[in-house]
Amino acid sequence: MRQLMALLFLSLLVGIFIGANIYLVKRFNWFFSIEQTKMFYALFIPLSLLVFFGVMPLSNSTNLLGSLIYKISAITMGVLLYLLISTLLFDIVRIFTNFPPKTYGFSILILTVLVSLGGALNAWNPRLTQHEIAIDGLKNEVRAIHLSDIHIGHFRGKRFLQKIVDKTNRHNVDVVFITGDLFDGKIKLNKKTLMPLTELKAPVYFVEGNHDRYSGIRIVRKHLRDLNIHILENEIADVKGIQVIGLNHMRADNETFDVHAAGNHSTIQSTLEMLPIDQAKPAILLHHSPDGIKYAHKHGVDLYLAGHTHGGQLFPINYIARLLFAYNKGLHNYLGTKIYVSEGTGTFGPPMRLGTKSEIALFTIKPRVGFNFY
Repeated sequence: MRQLMALLFLSLLVGIFIGANIYLVKRFNWFFSIEQTKMFYALFIPLSLLVFFGVMPLSNSTNLLGSLIYKISAITMGVLLYLLISTLLFDIVRIFTNFPPKTYGFSILILTVLVSLGGALNAWNPRLTQHEIAIDGLKNEVRAIHLSDIHIGHFRGKRFLQKIVDKTNRHNVDVVFITGDLFDGKIKLNKKTLMPLTELKAPVYFVEGNHDRYSGIRIVRKHLRDLNIHILENEIADVKGIQVIGLNHMRADNETFDVHAAGNHSTIQSTLEMLPIDQAKPAILLHHSPDGIKYAHKHGVDLYLAGHTHGGQLFPINYIARLLFAYNKGLHNYLGTKIYVSEGTGTFGPPMRLGTKSEIALFTIKPRVGFNFY
């Protein structure tokens, strides 16, 4: 099903690419009374191609020119999306109003700029969400911070990581969990960028994400271990009486398609079967993507922490993400196993968020007393 949805999404993207260019050219010709359509095609088509060929191919660029092109491409991606949406919105407004074409044109440009800037500001300021979970067999309360998808790279580095660390330290937590995509490219893949992590006042447990692998997972692991970060590679650690199960990024099972875990022959199903999980003890599972919940439940996992989805990151993509992922964001319950999907602390592509938030999730995990129906 996910493979079909991915193919449909790609086809939709190509269709939107072609249709949007034709639509925007015709509209802006009318708005500004310019008869030469070649002028706008010469503007919109290169910008659209820049989005396709500037983001993914240059994500691992480490030189200044490559990074600059990546940044321009990623920002252009977000701006073009909201230029298209703003134009569609004002086409609806035109049904009920009768202003000069230039008024609509300039209004669209102003709205696009304001929305893009607001999205960038929203993305740069992570917000704390608080959650309380009750677990059977737990003896003492545990406070944990869950971070995911920080995406250190072309847009974010040491300064952004320091902001996350400072916000985390204000809450007197016992442990910090990072569920992958710490990096978004090689450009800032060094220990200096990661130094703020040494200021965290609680032990840190990390599992890899697909972007960590693209960036160079061996180097990521080495730098983190040098900074005394606990890396879990298909293994279990004891944290305050809780079994913390950390898995590499992988598919749920052999029947599941996941382009981001392609080439990895291990699955959540097979890996959990091999691990010595004590189902009589509290257990938290860390995995980058929110897959394989039924296997987590089978092995007695109480809480599954994941990320990867970004909650869709940008409107209206957040609604498409709901179709692609059974668990797209927030807290859910699968037959008693809780799963929490972070919206992500950073961003991928456009450094913007609209309709979602950059998230730092604080969990108060308590011993279960009486009945808890969620």
